Amino acid sequence: MSKIRVLIVDDHAVLRSGLRMLINAQTDMEVVGEAPATVEALETTRQLQPDIVTLDLSLPGGGGLKFLEQARTEGFKARTVVLTMHDDPAYFRSAISAGALGYVVKTAADNELLTAIRAVHDGRLFVSMPGGKPDELLHAQSGTTGSALSDREQQVLIFLAEGHTNKEIGERLELSVKTIETYRSRIASKLQLRTRAEIVRYALDMGLLRQDGGSA
Repeated sequence: MSKIRVLIVDDHAVLRSGLRMLINAQTDMEVVGEAPATVEALETTRQLQPDIVTLDLSLPGGGGLKFLEQARTEGFKARTVVLTMHDDPAYFRSAISAGALGYVVKTAADNELLTAIRAVHDGRLFVSMPGGKPDELLHAQSGTTGSALSDREQQVLIFLAEGHTNKEIGERLELSVKTIETYRSRIASKLQLRTRAEIVRYALDMGLLRQDGGSA
């Protein structure tokens, strides 16, 4: 029986090394490549055609969400397991909406990642978020119409992360302040981001905002 071919995407070399040892120790899977950033991950996926990509969300070069969006655009056959430090529902919903089939928090036991790889390889959704209730998270995601941000909502989120007021955003997008407030409310509801600090952190982690404050 052929092994599950895995590409590891994470910007920490020590973590990649540990994951490589863990995965290669399994009889039914093997690591075929590694990548430290989004651009390299896309290039390596195109070249190696892995079955599974284990993906960190906080990556140089645009973030894991950028990888997922481009993978969907190009129709990659590889399925993705997000392996992240974030146990926030906002990150979970964004990753699943962008096309990930697995979501594992890095504090989970090693066997959780291995189980996720096997489940996702079989086409099943797998979630492991310690301290949370996966069933409730899945129900919330599947029961929310349009849980991913629309293009306009993402524009508003980026402007908010850059520090613009509702009035300034309305002027830039030629919309009323009331309309911007509605978009802001939708963003808060979908991603559970209530404060500007949470919005900034989310935008940075998802590759929507550069560290210097400009949009990606």
